Amino acid sequence: MINIYRMRAGSRELCEVETFTPGVWINLENPSDKELEEVSAATGISEEMLKAALDEEERAHIDSEDGNTMIIVDIPTLTEGSDQDWYTYSTLPLAMVYNENYFVTVCLRETTVLSDFIRGRVRNFDVNKRTRFIYQILYVNAIKFLHFLKQIDKTSSRVQVKLHRAMKNKELIQLLDLEKALVYFSTSLNSNQIVIERMKQLSGLKHYDDDNEIIDDVIIENKQAIEMATIYRDIMSGTMDAFASVISNNQNIVMKLLTALTICLTIPTVIASLWGMNVPVPLQEYPWAFWVIIAGIVAIIIPVVIVMFRKRMF
Repeated sequence: MINIYRMRAGSRELCEVETFTPGVWINLENPSDKELEEVSAATGISEEMLKAALDEEERAHIDSEDGNTMIIVDIPTLTEGSDQDWYTYSTLPLAMVYNENYFVTVCLRETTVLSDFIRGRVRNFDVNKRTRFIYQILYVNAIKFLHFLKQIDKTSSRVQVKLHRAMKNKELIQLLDLEKALVYFSTSLNSNQIVIERMKQLSGLKHYDDDNEIIDDVIIENKQAIEMATIYRDIMSGTMDAFASVISNNQNIVMKLLTALTICLTIPTVIASLWGMNVPVPLQEYPWAFWVIIAGIVAIIIPVVIVMFRKRMF
């Protein structure tokens, strides 16, 4: 899908237009080959550059070619899971490609990072002020990472409460999903940090004093997100290890109880088997022999049970 935006004349409001004219912002969401070809022909940006962000495994980096500059960063995404109350966190590459006349963003799906600009939720941005616009996108992206990290932490706490009540595979799998999301976030944030720091030396961007303040804020927020992701990942890793130990301990308790019950049941089984054979056995000629055998079984089991209680096998 192609959406074309430009600043409304005489104001800082964004409006959608239909034609490719210099100074517009072109936003591509999961574009088709035909749409990529159309944008490439209109802007002079190669299709290879435009397609770079359509690879989910594309790493964050900066590339320049024939007057076109591409900045790729990772952005956080939220996908609804199989359960209605469960969401999967991951990251996707977002490409910002620009030349002297056009600014193009490319992503595999709609993202709240860009929709905040489209819906007017970000103040004082101007498509024509390219450096500030790029820095503001990076700033909003860092804020989104922080917001998602807080959501992951709250979700993790909620799942852990359920696990304390009863050990279930569902909750354990959910914790594994969150741990995997934290690994993705941590890796993406570190890659973004390298790109952000390189942008200060990027010759194709004009840096002004106000813009430098924004990029400093971006670096601070991104570093804070890196620290949060690292802390939450360490906590999650420790939590998973703790629950693994609890599960193993519970299994040992169950096995110990089953072993104790097996021993208690083995004693009457062995005695009953001996007196149930088709060969002469002691006391078989006495009518009260049954009760004597039962009493003997009880006399043996009671001390065994007492010893097991003292050994905390029950």
